[in-house]
Amino acid sequence: MSAATRRSIVLLSLATFASMAAQRICDAMLPELARVFAVSLGQAALVVSVFAVTYGVAQLFYGPLGDRFGKFRIVTFATLGCCVGSVAATLATSLDMLVWARLLMALGAAALIPLTMAWVGDTVPSDQLQEMLTRTGLGSTLGIVGGQLAGGLLTDALGWRWAFAFLTLLFGVVGLLLWGDLRRQQAAPAVPALAAATPQGARPGFVKQALLIITGPWSRVVLLMALVEGAVGFGVLAIWASHLHRSLGLSLSLAGAIVALFGLGGVMYMAVGRHMIHRFGQQKLVLLGGLLVGVCALVLAFTPHWLPAVPASLLAGFGFFMFHNTMQANATQMAPGARGTAVSLFASSLFLGQSVGVVVAASLIAQIGTGAVVALGGAVMAAEGVFFAWALRRRDAQRNS
Repeated sequence: MSAATRRSIVLLSLATFASMAAQRICDAMLPELARVFAVSLGQAALVVSVFAVTYGVAQLFYGPLGDRFGKFRIVTFATLGCCVGSVAATLATSLDMLVWARLLMALGAAALIPLTMAWVGDTVPSDQLQEMLTRTGLGSTLGIVGGQLAGGLLTDALGWRWAFAFLTLLFGVVGLLLWGDLRRQQAAPAVPALAAATPQGARPGFVKQALLIITGPWSRVVLLMALVEGAVGFGVLAIWASHLHRSLGLSLSLAGAIVALFGLGGVMYMAVGRHMIHRFGQQKLVLLGGLLVGVCALVLAFTPHWLPAVPASLLAGFGFFMFHNTMQANATQMAPGARGTAVSLFASSLFLGQSVGVVVAASLIAQIGTGAVVALGGAVMAAEGVFFAWALRRRDAQRNS
């Protein structure tokens, strides 16, 4: 790749960092939001679930827009839109206003990760794709760490509004950097980022494209796995910090810091992902990753002391991203001719699953407790790893027969 393309990928990674930070920044502040606005933890969790629902639905629009008007351009304007939503969240005076601001943020953030994945899929050869996704995924993985740490530390030290002020600055700076790079790309049409990947001629409409993708047997498996992964992975993850705060009496800062190690575990995987991909292959990655998440969730759910939660959160993140990176690679290959739409459908399934997971987890807390909910999420994640490994093995056998 050229130096210019590498710079573009770095900037897109910053955008994915900001998107994931916006998604996770409310995790550790949920108990504080419940206290400030005098609502239950389940009601406060609307700032997470509404974000996830909006994020998922918005994929239906961003995929076709990215395919038609340019993925990098859409990411740039969406990042600047997130800055506006962050300002509204900072100034919110009620939970309802905060939920509406989070909805506005989600409308912008929805474009960043899936269209970045699709842009990379357009520019990187297929035999190097999963390896490059581990590198570009470093931004979103660090966003988990940054979002959860900023949410807990800023809420404890200065108040929850300062967490959204941090996002305002982050999205503003990244948006302006992307704008400058977009102008550079437009001024140098001889090396467009995605000219080779965008088929010329008339395109089918979004509905036709989506139906072609959804009706594919392997695409249905990938989208179903994304739905489950979103529910039991990202969804249940939203209550991990609350569980540690409630069950072990940890401060929001310490609970958020421990859960942020989940993202650090993802960073560790990104660092060694190239070697693990070649050593284990996709089947073993999803199997071992799912089982590792399940075991670590059980430890975190039932430990009587906070120390075992530290390695459990770290290793859970490592295992989760073993699974998730393989999912991403399969999503980018579902429909190369309409990659933006395909990856957006994948992201839509992922984050609609997250919204369902948050709502179900919050409703189960009062009945079975936070520990049982965390353990249940880990068990389902382990089962998904076993199933998807079997599905990959079956697909490869059919291709070779």
